[in-house]
Amino acid sequence: MPDIDPRAIELIMALRKQGITDARVLAAIERTPRELFVEEPFGHAAYNNSALPIPCGQTISQPTVVAISTLALDVADNMRVLEIGTGSGYQAAILSRLCRRVYSVERHKPLLLEAERRFKALRLENISTRHGDGFGGWPQQAPFDRILFTAAVPEIPDMVSEQLKPGGILVAPIGEASGPDLESFSQLLTKMIRTETGWKKEALIPVVFVPMVPGLPTEQRNAYDGSQRKR
Repeated sequence: MPDIDPRAIELIMALRKQGITDARVLAAIERTPRELFVEEPFGHAAYNNSALPIPCGQTISQPTVVAISTLALDVADNMRVLEIGTGSGYQAAILSRLCRRVYSVERHKPLLLEAERRFKALRLENISTRHGDGFGGWPQQAPFDRILFTAAVPEIPDMVSEQLKPGGILVAPIGEASGPDLESFSQLLTKMIRTETGWKKEALIPVVFVPMVPGLPTEQRNAYDGSQRKR
């Protein structure tokens, strides 16, 4: 195993000071080289505790938010996790160190291809990816033990929530658009447990995520074949 970047150790210390002490989650973050998931112009800020831009108008989330989301999922080694929004692949890479398999859906094909390249470079062989509309989830692989949204929704789509096992946990940034600008959201990172009678909800922290958009980008729509790739 290569030496861990000293900046990663500093980040772990910063997360500890914010009350994130779960050893498994911190170890997964420490072992995942964030510099591989950011764009070259932002390499110097790879371990800053802040969100950074990536292509297609998306972002790689702030490490604190990644840590809190991962902690809230309460992932065990034998679990199957659905991620809605692969993005850079950073969150999926961390989850892959904590569960049996991650299933990640991304609507932007360029982002997905780059994330797949990173997974291969890191030899993360328990991540399956799909180019598609996140609002549909991944029904062919359901049910899942855990589901994580990495883009904001005003409410959880029924088609996705139905893919969670009873007793399973779903974590998502949830918020209504507050204006004509799609990115004007008032959001709360929310933990939801599926019970026999409905849902038990817990608001975690205020967040700002890019909004989840239905369908595929126009230029990619014709190329979409619903194919699935297993890493």
